[in-house]
Amino acid sequence: MGSLYLHIPYCEKKCLYCDFYSIENMESMERFLGALEKEITEAGAEYAGKESFETIFFGGGTPSLLAPSALERILLRLHSSFRIDPDAEVTVETNPGTADLEKLRAYRSLGVNRLSIGIQSFHPDELKFLSRIHTAGEAADCVENAYRAGFENLNVDLIFSLPKQTLDRWKENLQRAAALQPKHISAYSLIVEEHTPLYAMVQEGRVKPLSEKRDSAMYETTLEMMANFGFEQYEVSNFARPGFSCRHNKNYWNHSNYLGFGPSAHSFWKDRQTGGRRWWNARSIAQYCDAVQKGASAAAGSEVVDKEKMFSEAVFLGLRTGELSVTTLQQLYGIDMLEARGEKLKLYSDEQLLRIDNRRIALTRKGFMVCDAIAESLL
Repeated sequence: MGSLYLHIPYCEKKCLYCDFYSIENMESMERFLGALEKEITEAGAEYAGKESFETIFFGGGTPSLLAPSALERILLRLHSSFRIDPDAEVTVETNPGTADLEKLRAYRSLGVNRLSIGIQSFHPDELKFLSRIHTAGEAADCVENAYRAGFENLNVDLIFSLPKQTLDRWKENLQRAAALQPKHISAYSLIVEEHTPLYAMVQEGRVKPLSEKRDSAMYETTLEMMANFGFEQYEVSNFARPGFSCRHNKNYWNHSNYLGFGPSAHSFWKDRQTGGRRWWNARSIAQYCDAVQKGASAAAGSEVVDKEKMFSEAVFLGLRTGELSVTTLQQLYGIDMLEARGEKLKLYSDEQLLRIDNRRIALTRKGFMVCDAIAESLL
């Protein structure tokens, strides 16, 4: 089954580290919603008969800025355009301070059954540095209101390796997040992306990133504490209670078909002959709306993903999610990893970076620390 992604490109305030497309002015909301509905309808005419969809994900931007009536419009259009599984996972990214109890109850009544709450930190100075608009108290209130609204499946986002951040402070963030009893925690290392205010600050010497050594120490601490809290690691940065891993993310990582709607949204569709095709929408709400309303494609570019690249991605993503099936790779791409990469695999096994059992390759906790390096080496 496939996945559907909706990019909602509005924020109250754009964070200095974020390189996702978003704007702070919401005056174009009605025009955007009209274009979004039209794009969904046209995609449904082409793809609805080819796939059933098991996840819907509202990302951004800040999707929780959507009024319930706007969210309802989008969901109704999705359900009228595609075959959506009755048990579909429906996620809305939510920022504390943008969704009160009444709004969350409305979201739940519309069929949203998973929230991803962007807390990032519980320390006021760290929140200020990241340009977050909420307080630690508002973050806790948002989680509590989500439970009161009937949500069970909650994710909390955290960011570590902030400039000047200490290991003790990061531990406190993890402890406070776990104390809120979410079913899922995503813990990401701060990345300095080009074309962001943070990148300019680093280039100008106003901000000094943490050393790789300190970043690694924080990540290792994350793995240990998440395991102690009872969370299972199912991807480099993602941890879940048993049965609560994010189905939408896993579909991305497993090369399932997915369709993206809205400015800058990406899509992927498999093809038996070529491997697959990716395309992405214009990174401008004006260009996106103009194109859709004129009946043209909103896509700004595309690429063919040949089988060689599909294999490389399968290895890379498989390792990031902790396990590779040698049999599946051989069936899909004709390559037996145990034969083709046997010497390197044995070396990593001897170093206790991975385990090989019943033609499955699984990273150890130590292996997750150097996941990307192992993948590059095997490719």
